[in-house]
Amino acid sequence: MKNVAVIGSGTMGNGIAHTFALYGFNVMLIDVDNAALEKALQNIARNMDKQISKGVITENDKQTALSHIKISALLTDIPPETELVVEAATENKTIKLDIFKQLSSICSDGTILASNTSSISITEIAAVSKEPQNIVGMHFMNPVPLMKLVEVIRGKETSDAVTAKIMETARQLDKSPVEVNDAPGFVANRILMPMINEAIYALAEGVSGVAEIDTVMKLGMSHPMGPLQLADFIGLDVCLAIMNVLYAGFDNSKYAPCPLLVDMVAAGHLGVKSGSGFYDHTLKNKELAVAAKFK
Repeated sequence: MKNVAVIGSGTMGNGIAHTFALYGFNVMLIDVDNAALEKALQNIARNMDKQISKGVITENDKQTALSHIKISALLTDIPPETELVVEAATENKTIKLDIFKQLSSICSDGTILASNTSSISITEIAAVSKEPQNIVGMHFMNPVPLMKLVEVIRGKETSDAVTAKIMETARQLDKSPVEVNDAPGFVANRILMPMINEAIYALAEGVSGVAEIDTVMKLGMSHPMGPLQLADFIGLDVCLAIMNVLYAGFDNSKYAPCPLLVDMVAAGHLGVKSGSGFYDHTLKNKELAVAAKFK
């Protein structure tokens, strides 16, 4: 496998494209927004510069990798020789199902279609495809170039051969793949998101403050980042979308999104991407400061 397409050029999409290109794959990066594509290329180059400064790669590695990335605003530009498509669009089921319907008619027979979804059913995604045995979850962690884990999610129809191929492909990217079965939130977010949601409840109920909650989890549980800071980093809109999937999938009140999370997303306080969440991310010196509303 040498030819890959990545759908979506946001944080996850450009990180996935970055990683595949660095390991010698030819990558077609696709997004309906041309400005987003240009920004993605700039982010990829900037993140590679960080790797150069740390001695992880060389300038030649960077230039070679960048030469492997092509961009387009059209799904129909996916080359016929593409062996793997990784969808990394926004965490919205309607959007993802529409993309997979289109991919099913555009891509060559036998092309593996993978979703980087954080929580949406791979089986449901596969149901709109003409080759459900070739649909699989390939859930990368953020930031993709740094994080080792890839959850490889088997839908009800995913074949053994496709699962094995994706496991091997992840290893070619120097990742550590873990095979899991299809269920709401899979493993990572079924455990992580309720913890984040509970931290937000603790804040909303006045148990403690933002920095204090995060400090407890960092110093007491050896987490590298507290749950509220992590929620900002993931995006509060993404956290809410995943909690809604868990709540609907399990029909259990323990997965109900905290009202404070719902309100913050409605108000546009999404974390790092919007500049404000539980922390203020607009400071020029990049110091971590609790948002004014929580002080």
